[in-house]
Amino acid sequence: MNSSLTLLHPYPFEKLNQLFKDVQPPADLPLIALSIGEPKHPAPEFVKQSIIDNFNHLSTYPNSKGLLELRQSIASWLTRRFKLNKISAEDHVLPVTGTREGIFSFVQALINREDAPYVVMPNPFYQIYEGATLLAGATPYFINCTEENQYLGDFDAVPAEVWEKTALLFVCTPGNPTGAVLSKDQLKKLIALSDQYNFVIASDECYSELWFDEAPIGLLEVCAEMGRDDYKNCIVFHSLSKRSNLPGMRSGFVAGDANLLKPYLKFRTYHGAAMPVQHQIASLAAWNDEEHVEENRKQYRAKFELFQKELGHILPLKKPDAGFYYWLKVDNDEVFAKLLMEEAHIKVLPGRYLSRDTADGNPGENHVRLALVADLEQCKQVIERLKRIL
Repeated sequence: MNSSLTLLHPYPFEKLNQLFKDVQPPADLPLIALSIGEPKHPAPEFVKQSIIDNFNHLSTYPNSKGLLELRQSIASWLTRRFKLNKISAEDHVLPVTGTREGIFSFVQALINREDAPYVVMPNPFYQIYEGATLLAGATPYFINCTEENQYLGDFDAVPAEVWEKTALLFVCTPGNPTGAVLSKDQLKKLIALSDQYNFVIASDECYSELWFDEAPIGLLEVCAEMGRDDYKNCIVFHSLSKRSNLPGMRSGFVAGDANLLKPYLKFRTYHGAAMPVQHQIASLAAWNDEEHVEENRKQYRAKFELFQKELGHILPLKKPDAGFYYWLKVDNDEVFAKLLMEEAHIKVLPGRYLSRDTADGNPGENHVRLALVADLEQCKQVIERLKRIL
């Protein structure tokens, strides 16, 4: 077997299962899981119907590049949402079977392991960044996202010798798990660093449509404002999982620099991860509709407002810039998670499981991630249980 597999850490939920292996939760309380970012709002009915109406494509091989109509729909959505001047459905967009698969495969296609490069990433982070890096033969370099730097990371603290050996920089905006959003000026600064050291920026923007007051800016939007309509060395990942409550459909896309996407398409042709045709047609319908997305935002706004009102005086709740996670400071993340499971049958994720130890400590320690994915009624139950035990 590939020896690099031994470098992979257990996935956070494996660690969570170990933490809870001897815990006996209250038998009279049903489990409420706030540990995993799996949306529980209903999937749009018109998307379900589109899949049903196109079952005849079960006998059709999907094309790795995806349907032109889907790519055109995505390009139009990107243009509307991020005020782009120019984007080609032919050259700048590729559908992927969920951004998890897209991120992982993009790293494999991009990294030249003979160079032994760095992949720079936030810490804490979405675990696929590190796993893809290690299996591609690169070395992760972690930027700690802490309360002191507004959970955005300090890019100025990265040594020049690291940037010189960097092939790829991951940013996640809005961030998972912190909900922090990079500003226009910060993204411009990263683009300037990319130009100086010739590395690729991959912006994971899967939570970009879950916002409260103002839509977060995106990497391609900043490129367009700078007149960089070729999106040189800039790639973004988007998904229908969070935006449209469709995590089981495995539908997303990668967009940006055509000089990167052309060889990546060649990789995908051999990789064999093309999206089923009926899912492509349903995805097209989802990207064309904003009404269900606004309704989704309303539901998340209502839940965050409820938590702030009912628990803000008990817990140090800080509403994120965007997304659906609380990144909650506690005295001890594992102890707090066990307490909630033992006393209230509520599952949350200790922050240390989402981050790595560094010379400056583990930035996830003494935080827990609460995913407000449960429906409003379950969230009310969570609040009542927490009031009883805290």
